[in-house]
Amino acid sequence: MSVRTLTIDGTPVAIEAGATILEAAKAAGITIPTLCHLDGISDIGACRLCLVEVKGINKLLPACVTEVTEEMEVQTQTSKLQAYRRMTVELLFAEGNHVCAFCVANGNCELQEVAVQVGMDHTRFPYRFPQRQIDVSHPQFGIDHNRCILCTRCVRVCDEVEGAHVWDVANRGETCKIISGMNQPWGEVSACTSCGKCVDACPTGAIFRKGTTTAEKQRDRAKLEFLVTAREKQEWTR
Repeated sequence: MSVRTLTIDGTPVAIEAGATILEAAKAAGITIPTLCHLDGISDIGACRLCLVEVKGINKLLPACVTEVTEEMEVQTQTSKLQAYRRMTVELLFAEGNHVCAFCVANGNCELQEVAVQVGMDHTRFPYRFPQRQIDVSHPQFGIDHNRCILCTRCVRVCDEVEGAHVWDVANRGETCKIISGMNQPWGEVSACTSCGKCVDACPTGAIFRKGTTTAEKQRDRAKLEFLVTAREKQEWTR
């Protein structure tokens, strides 16, 4: 097994070749904020919260999709990075309709947690108040596009773990959104197995179980971990 040695925030780290900076940081006990990353599914670098500085490179790199190299020197907590991360979170709040007090994920929301982590208590940008729909056509679940941050974790977990391919991304720019099927109401998509993995994967209150009220959303991370492990090791139960 080939190993790469690098330093992250001055801490020496040795990790298997092919690993990402995010994986190396996690192995060293160094926290890098993320929203689009979820263990067990592919990374796409969508949220840009995990940007880091690498010595000798004049641009910021997303830690989740950047492989480590020998003698790489990484900084994860510079003032420049902290400013970028706070701005990113501010833009997420301003771009959508995130009213935490009325969200099923209040107190159990990764966007809320990251906002606290980066020290965001207000946004400098004007709120856009987009007109977005809520789809509750599915008998068990609903999706509130007002709270979606386009992390695509639902898309990837449905595709790569469940294999149902229910979710996708449509349009561009401000009209970009998550769609079910061929832009059908979720309840009409025959491919949906009602497994609930997208609910567990969603970092906000965008995808939820019907009947839950404010601060009641809970995720079963153990179920996702079990399925990922079972898939990788081919240890399916009958």
